[in-house]
Amino acid sequence: MRLFVLGSAAGGGYPQWNCLCDVCRLYWAGDSRVMARSQSSIAATADGRNWLLINASPDLREQILRSPPLQPAAGTSADQRRASPIGAVLVTNGDVDHVAGLLTLREKQSFPLYGTAGVLGVIADNPIFSVLDPAHVTRRPVMMGKTFEPVPGLQVEVFSVPGKVPLYLEEGEVDVGEEGEMTIGVRLTAHGKTAYYIPGCAAVPDRLRDRVREADALLFDGTVFTDDEMAKAGVGQKTGRRMGHMPITGEGGSLAAFDGLNIASRAYIHINNTNPILIEDSRERQMVEAAGWQVAKDGMEIVP
Repeated sequence: MRLFVLGSAAGGGYPQWNCLCDVCRLYWAGDSRVMARSQSSIAATADGRNWLLINASPDLREQILRSPPLQPAAGTSADQRRASPIGAVLVTNGDVDHVAGLLTLREKQSFPLYGTAGVLGVIADNPIFSVLDPAHVTRRPVMMGKTFEPVPGLQVEVFSVPGKVPLYLEEGEVDVGEEGEMTIGVRLTAHGKTAYYIPGCAAVPDRLRDRVREADALLFDGTVFTDDEMAKAGVGQKTGRRMGHMPITGEGGSLAAFDGLNIASRAYIHINNTNPILIEDSRERQMVEAAGWQVAKDGMEIVP
């Protein structure tokens, strides 16, 4: 099994196009300690030929251009006019940074689109996604806890994690931390190895700890370092938890949430542009690395 990180940043990417927070300023100034990151998405394969795309970010076209494993093979027969190693797509929620890239996949390429009934319903309710020709793109609801095989040899299971509805569906009092069909984690299994991809998560209950125990790899929500990070950066008032993302540090933070679980490899992904772990020599980067975490970057490959 191979995991390929197409994008490692949260919504808006890094740097955000209009942001002058302290972390983005470093990029605009040409500081070598930071690198650009596109919006969160990974791909997984069990055979190196057929890939499952997990989340379709708005940056998808550029991500494919930078990712040889996901490009049409040069040896494809001369009479074939449409080809892609992307054999299936799975979306973990309805957030813009995870579904907008579906519009890039509208050029008559056949693939199944997997998601919970709730998330696929959100996509169906937006007529712009009708550009995905149903003759080529079949929408396949997945059930929690039921294993399926979207591409050869790769076993996938989805499960609910604490989260919330997408921002554009928020009305009135928002239930942050609810568990249902709107925010899921993904379990990937092949060749005796198991990996988890959880790009959005509001808390780590004991049942989630038990689930990922002894995993070979974990890619987990690293949106903000501290819960009040955006307010302190001067770019927003919402806390990380209010956005449905638990902070890395502080009470109930993710840095210590998985301690003692014998996870072979763990990395933060879906990192907000305000998060100082993006700075290579920062105190915050040193802290997470000392605790055994990696900071995901675009183009990073993980072989559990």
